[in-house]
This record gives sequence, structure tokens and C-alpha cells, in this order.
Amino acid sequence: MALALDIGPILERLPHRYPMLLIDRVVEVRPGRSIRALKNVTYNEQFFSGHFPSRPLMPGVIVVEALAQAASLLALLSPDSLPRETANLHFVGVDRARFRKPVMPGDQLLLSAHPEPGLDGLLRFSTAALVGKQEVASAEILLSVQPLD
Repeated sequence: MALALDIGPILERLPHRYPMLLIDRVVEVRPGRSIRALKNVTYNEQFFSGHFPSRPLMPGVIVVEALAQAASLLALLSPDSLPRETANLHFVGVDRARFRKPVMPGDQLLLSAHPEPGLDGLLRFSTAALVGKQEVASAEILLSVQPLD
């Protein structure tokens, strides 16, 4: 069953808040299988004032963080992926990150994530970010399931 989420349910699940919440909407999630989420990139994002004033570009590390948030949402919305009331997810690794095209104000990132076979104690996701139909970035994201303190 495919689901879509607006900002309310996203805020209920992710601990991130402005300026670090990088998911505006979930277009489609297939629990345990895939997610497609949107990030609207606007000129008033804080990082654009220094990266770079003459040609604003979204830093690659911020694109990777958005991909990690999409992967986290997929894990949180997937049954049996983690004990939700007793655990949190932590972004612990990124492998095979590739950046193919700059992301600029006015772009809309379509973020996708798919689970891959995990490692001991880790959840692994294949992720990609697109602007229109063109892939602008991809990475393998690793999340750790940590007990609540």
C-alpha cells in the first residue's frame, strides 16, 4: 500500500526542525520497499548566503542529509524495521556519494531511497536525488538503530 505524507506526519516522525528539516512532503512511501519525498530549494535557505553569494549552490553535504532524512522516514514507516517506541535512528555513514549536477534555488529535489541488505546492527539504503528527470546526486546511506536514553 502506498502512502503520501504532508508536513504534519513528517514532523511527528523526524526530530529535525528548521533549518535542518529538509523534507517538505512525501509523495509516496511503500513501507519496507521505497520512498519518494520532495525538498523545495529556495533562495532564502541559510546556506546560500555563503555558498556562494555570486552563484548560490546547495552544498553536497546538505543534499546527502536530505537523502538520509528520506531513508530515515522510510525506516520509521516500515513495519519491523525498528522498535519505534524504544529506539532512534542515527545517520552513521555515507558511501559511494556522487554529485552530478549543481542544485540551485528554484530546484525541487525528488529524493528516493530503497533498502539494501543491512550490515550487523545497521540499516543500509540506496538513495538518489533528482531535479526533473536528471539525477543530481546519489549515495549509499547507513543508519544505526540506537536505544532511547
